[in-house]
This record gives sequence, C-alpha cells and structure tokens, in this order.
Amino acid sequence: MNIRAALKEGMAQLRAAQIPSHTLAAELLLMHALERDRAWIYGHPEESLDPDAAEKFRALIARRLAGEPVQYLTGKQEFWGLEFEVTPAVLIPRPETEHVMEVALARLGERGIKIHMDTGAPRETLRVADVGTGSGCLAVALAWELPHAEVVATDISEPALEVARRNAARHGVADRIQFLQRDLLTGLENIDPSSIGLQHAVPAATQNGPLYDLIVSNPPYIARNEAGQLQREVRDHEPHAALFGGAAGTEMYQRLIDQARDLLRDRGILVLELGYDSAEHVRGIFDAQPAWTKVAITMDLAGIPRVLAAERAR
Repeated sequence: MNIRAALKEGMAQLRAAQIPSHTLAAELLLMHALERDRAWIYGHPEESLDPDAAEKFRALIARRLAGEPVQYLTGKQEFWGLEFEVTPAVLIPRPETEHVMEVALARLGERGIKIHMDTGAPRETLRVADVGTGSGCLAVALAWELPHAEVVATDISEPALEVARRNAARHGVADRIQFLQRDLLTGLENIDPSSIGLQHAVPAATQNGPLYDLIVSNPPYIARNEAGQLQREVRDHEPHAALFGGAAGTEMYQRLIDQARDLLRDRGILVLELGYDSAEHVRGIFDAQPAWTKVAITMDLAGIPRVLAAERAR
C-alpha cells in the first residue's frame, strides 16, 4: 500500500462513519503514523508504507472511529501559534480560548511591554495567575508573550499539572511559571513568590495587599444535565472535572470572582472565558460588586459572548 492509497482508505472509512473533518483527521493520523509533515506526504504519494506504519495508521483510524479525539491520538494541539502536548488528563485547547489571550493582552496595554517606551527602562515585573491551567496553554502563551511576567498556574489535577509543566519546558518558559495543585485560587494569598523560584518578586511578607496584575481562567462551565448534548469525543474522552461546572454550569464563577477580587492589585485585570448562555449570569456577579469597573464582554467569531474582562478598582 502506498501513501495515496492509505490516505484514501482512511478518509473513506472516516467519511462513512460521519466523523467530523474526516479529511483533516486522516491526514493528521497518517502524518503521525509516519512521523512526517503534510508536505512530505503529498509530495510522495507513491511511496510505499512499511507494514508497521500501515498497521499503526489503521489502528489510529480504528480508534478515531471509536470516538477518540485526533488530538489525544497524536498527542498534540496548536494554540496561539505554539504546539502543546495534550493527553486525556487535560482539556484540548480550543480556538475560542485564544480570545482570552487577545483580551488579556489588549487590557494590559502598555503594561504588557517589557520596557517603558518613554525612558527605555525595564518595566516592573508583572504577576499573572492562570486558574484551571489544564495543558498550560494560557499560562505558557502569556509567559511567551510577556517576557517580564512571572506566572502562577493552578489546577486541581496533578496529572494535568504534569502535562502543563512539560509544555512550559518545551517552550522555554518553565523558569517563569510555577504550577501548583490548588482548587481555583485557594491559598495563593499565602504564597511567597521567592519560595517558588520566581525571580525579582517582592516576598509576600513585605507585600502591602494584593499580589496579581492579571488573572485569567477558562473554568469548567458546562451544566451536568447537558452532558448528553455533547459530542461523544468530548463527553467520553475529555476530563469531566475540566468540563462540568455544576448543575447549572455557572457555579464556579462566583467563587472565582470573589477570590480574584481579593488577590488583584489596583487596576488588576480579570479575564474569564464564558460558557454558552452564561454571560448574563456572570455579568450580574460583577454588577453586584462595587469593587469592579470597566466590565465588558467580547464576542467570538460566531457572535457568541465568549470572554468577560473587568478591572479591580480600589
């Protein structure tokens, strides 16, 4: 069997089973089986597959037909132009979450530039927290974009944190991110930055008040009773702790917003990804607290309210 025949066979099987994006899935799985890129595959259609590679490809197709996501089969997913390792221990990064990055960087404005533009002097260290980091995609991408930032990333799952640590190392930012097993932001007020390997941070004992300039989160926000409406790839394979936010799907927002309020500095920014139909509820939490200002919601490309950002006023 050659490359062309294997690819056609894989596409046909996935198409017959009505697998979404069957052409792309077959390409990615063949690329993974052969450890080659797309250009090589299409440049060598007559190349013969050795028996081991052919068997590996067929096994991958069979697993995709059974519902396993392509990203877990290949072990990777792109986010913010960076390649991330993904395993069944972490949620697969989605393009929609890139809106969190866009809003966070826009809200930081000049604070996101590592030097003062008027003097050229180095800017003060930014303290950033990523809540429910999963694969670490937000924490790593923010550290990549903000070379003067020190990031604390939390997750309740230690297996997820192990994946996130590897992703930070992969992209050369592990020295500026500390991954901690925590329930949301619980206990971060007691963290001494100097004790967790972050450089140039004022020790917590000498801090006057809150610690963070930016807090971001893509929290679990799907209602438990909506599980049956999810694609089987999501429902049966992605970690439920990262998917479901309670009976209504909005339960974590109140606690997360309250914790962030107490940890953000003056003009500190909170950026949250929103679940479907949750914008009104989450906006109401902010409207009920005078501590917040500049509350705004950003739509995604489908016109769905996707990100809420607010600024801490003291």
